[in-house]
Amino acid sequence: MKTVLIIGGSHGISKCLADRLQSSGIQTLTASRTASSHCNGAQHQIFDAANPTALNLPDQLDGIVYAPGSITLKPFHRLSEEDMLTEFKLNALGAAQVIQQCLPALKKSPAASVVLFSTVAVQTGLPFHASIAMAKGAIEGLTRSLAAELSPSIRVNAIAPSLTDTPLAENLINSDAKRQASADRHPLKTIGEADDIAALAQFLVSDESKFITGQIIHADGGMGDVRTF
Repeated sequence: MKTVLIIGGSHGISKCLADRLQSSGIQTLTASRTASSHCNGAQHQIFDAANPTALNLPDQLDGIVYAPGSITLKPFHRLSEEDMLTEFKLNALGAAQVIQQCLPALKKSPAASVVLFSTVAVQTGLPFHASIAMAKGAIEGLTRSLAAELSPSIRVNAIAPSLTDTPLAENLINSDAKRQASADRHPLKTIGEADDIAALAQFLVSDESKFITGQIIHADGGMGDVRTF
């Protein structure tokens, strides 16, 4: 039986992913600041990715999904050093530190997979996204570097979503007008659902994606590459 660790497994995309993995028979471990009633048998531990401590890990891990995120949308002139450092620590440095902790267990798997999260704002310039784009840009660099360094036994990929209907995005879509305006910015005229992204993460930790590594996969409703006129 495979074992997969989800960092940030209580809400949104990671919650959907934990449910998906358990339903498919994968032993699922979750680690986040708060537990959630969704766990359905998943082994949970308290863990703050912004201030990481030692994780309780099994001898072997077949996958890690690092899913903590943040959305600090401010005009560039209002971003403080603290804003930028906080976002970088949670998104990029936190991911690197977790992977370092898990590396001995990952190396014992015959075919391990690491899944990280970027954002469409790295590829596509969006106003007020400077802080998160910098932090997630580091994630994309980490993804490609580790994919090279850890091959062939450990694959590393990242998902770059656009706006997704999760608790993290609640303030951006908390009215019909906001939701519609956000949807209209996408060629597919909709925003992402948490389970859409969870399905992609499930694919990337599975053996079905065994020939994919070092990729930034854009699940963004076409925002990053498609223009409609």
